[in-house]
Amino acid sequence: MKNYMKEWEGTAYPQMLRDLPEIDIPFEGVRGWLLQSKDKQVGFFDMEPIGEVPPHSHCAQWGLVVEGEMSLTIGEETRVYRKGDWYYIPEGVVHSATFLTRANVIDVFDDPARYGVK
Repeated sequence: MKNYMKEWEGTAYPQMLRDLPEIDIPFEGVRGWLLQSKDKQVGFFDMEPIGEVPPHSHCAQWGLVVEGEMSLTIGEETRVYRKGDWYYIPEGVVHSATFLTRANVIDVFDDPARYGVK
């Protein structure tokens, strides 16, 4: 049996997702691929353990951890999220994240212009 995971370059995402437009992200060690709809964006993110993404806020965001671990602070609550965990960040709520391991996360944003492409 062929090992398909090895062909995916260490990310949980197969080539069909990595063929999507790459997201323009201002953080070293973070890559993402964008699926766009008329009123939402879905990002397939691959993050090295880069440390903290500083506190910020934006549109509503729902996410699912596909692989890895991250510490996520939403408002005043901090929790470690692992494979299979999901989270919801309401619009305007300040949040930050620290990537404890390489992590693959799928995020859905309630804004069709949250991210641009490279």
